[in-house]
Amino acid sequence: MDFQKEFPLNDEILYLNHAAVAPWPLRTKLAVHKFATQNTAVGSKHYLEWLETEQNLRNKLATLVDANHSDEIALLKSTSEGLSTIAYGLDWQSGDEIIISNEEFPSNRIVWESLANQGVKVIEVDLQGDHTANIENAMTDRTRLLAISSVQYASGRVIDLKRLGEICAQQKVLFCIDAIQSLGVMPFSAQTYNADFVVADGHKWMLGPEGLAVFYCKKAMQDQLRLNQFGWHMVADAGNFDNKDWTTANNAKRFECGSPNMLGAHALDASLSLILDLGVDHIFELTQKLHNYLREQLVAAGFEILSPPDEFCGITTFKTNAKDHKELYQQLMAENVICAPRGGGIRFSPNFYQDKQVIDKAITTIKSLLK
Repeated sequence: MDFQKEFPLNDEILYLNHAAVAPWPLRTKLAVHKFATQNTAVGSKHYLEWLETEQNLRNKLATLVDANHSDEIALLKSTSEGLSTIAYGLDWQSGDEIIISNEEFPSNRIVWESLANQGVKVIEVDLQGDHTANIENAMTDRTRLLAISSVQYASGRVIDLKRLGEICAQQKVLFCIDAIQSLGVMPFSAQTYNADFVVADGHKWMLGPEGLAVFYCKKAMQDQLRLNQFGWHMVADAGNFDNKDWTTANNAKRFECGSPNMLGAHALDASLSLILDLGVDHIFELTQKLHNYLREQLVAAGFEILSPPDEFCGITTFKTNAKDHKELYQQLMAENVICAPRGGGIRFSPNFYQDKQVIDKAITTIKSLLK
């Protein structure tokens, strides 16, 4: 595949920020343009076709997450909405405990802390050392849920989800995975991890737009979550507007309150077609090679790698003692090196379609800023 044609980024841009908001593939732009043209020319005449695209998206997400069926997939607005659906769907008892890590992005911390008024306690576990042992040791007979990111957003630490899934099953603890930093860039399996819930917005490694997220809810857990939003779209016979004797849908659509984000669905469906055409295993291999090269060049240039040395996904965070990382970040952005200040350093997150030249140019730019 000609990646230059699929990702026609401006030549002046060195885009190293896929862990934040990723550029769209060309096919996604074309899909959105086609959808916009239809809306402008004939309105919703092709709505039945749009519904097919929406279902195709559910099927693709089910494949990416490794769900048993697309009926376990809901399309929500964001990762935070998915986490909130879980947090305010479960029945809590005062004294219940939720385990998270000390490296979580705020969305996977704030929502659980908001349950304090119900007597729910949040336990933060340090991930340094053997993180699976640390988490297991923190579990008590009051632990109800483990909520953790598959890859930590600042450090790039990769979590052993398989082992944690086994521990949760043994301890009868619910397992919730924030997969926003792994879906689309590394292999993932909700079945292998014994996950009860998986949430992830599409705008990072899935190469889609903001405002559309996947919410995987294991079939056995769907009727265990109390519903807090109601509307025409979450009922069993959503197209029968004359029916006044409604029941909730018997699948994950029950978590979708109102009208779908059709524009977002067309965009994300196109983006995922690229990912699934290439294969996540191949994408992971290419991304690993790129990060190996990035880390080699950073070390050779005298920078300190803050990311765990033997863990690779799409994130490499580093620092230099020669300049404050926030100041360096501002200077890099001014030079069109698109990155992020995270975890006390600079986070680079290149993706599979890029080459070594992008890395070389970025490091040359850093060196020039440190003179």
